[in-house]
Amino acid sequence: MTQAGNSDSFRVWDAPLRLFHWLLVAAITIAFLSSEGDSPIADWHMAAGWTAAVLLAFRLVWGFIGGEHARFFNFARPSQILPHLRELTRGRPKAAIGHNPLGAFAVVVLLAAIGGVLWTGILVDAGQIDEDLHEVIAYGLLALIAVHVIAVLLMSVLTRENLARAMVTGRKRFARHPGARDARKPSLMAMFVGAIVIAMTVLGIVRYNPAAFGPENRDGPSERHEIVDHPIEQETDDDHD
Repeated sequence: MTQAGNSDSFRVWDAPLRLFHWLLVAAITIAFLSSEGDSPIADWHMAAGWTAAVLLAFRLVWGFIGGEHARFFNFARPSQILPHLRELTRGRPKAAIGHNPLGAFAVVVLLAAIGGVLWTGILVDAGQIDEDLHEVIAYGLLALIAVHVIAVLLMSVLTRENLARAMVTGRKRFARHPGARDARKPSLMAMFVGAIVIAMTVLGIVRYNPAAFGPENRDGPSERHEIVDHPIEQETDDDHD
């Protein structure tokens, strides 16, 4: 375990994790802005959702093979949440190198909520459930995101550490973490597996819905499924007899 080469900061978040984070922010933002039928970007709602699905698949795998602080096994344990809350109520929370206990819990909850929104969206598109459940979970996700943003801002103030900037640069300053070291980078094999997961997820989605990543055709029939329950009857010579 080597000390960080940079004189005033050290590596925390790996590049694939940071790219995932901000692409997911963009996908969810577009999905919400395009959710109403009269939105000028309404035709891109499904494409944003499918993009979020690809990102979610990547993150679930990256949680086991990614960089040091991206791995679920390195998240704070649930037993650490209560002591962390006590520190918060006193206004003196400890600055965490990776996710703090509440932050780790928030990651799990947000990923689960995103999965719920995506799954119900697929069912709505297939005509298997009403749209109401999808909307309820989506607004629940929006509330969780709002809490997450407020928590990041609050923790940035209380710990005097810009957490949003760290998710951009991937680095934190030694001033708040004396003796810290660079986090272990993801291996080349992990990067390869991550790329394979993305490619296979995209392929699976396109096989399910060839138009998944393009604008929706709201006027024409969906290309999502082959209609096998009601085959088209072809005219034969007997039909004219």
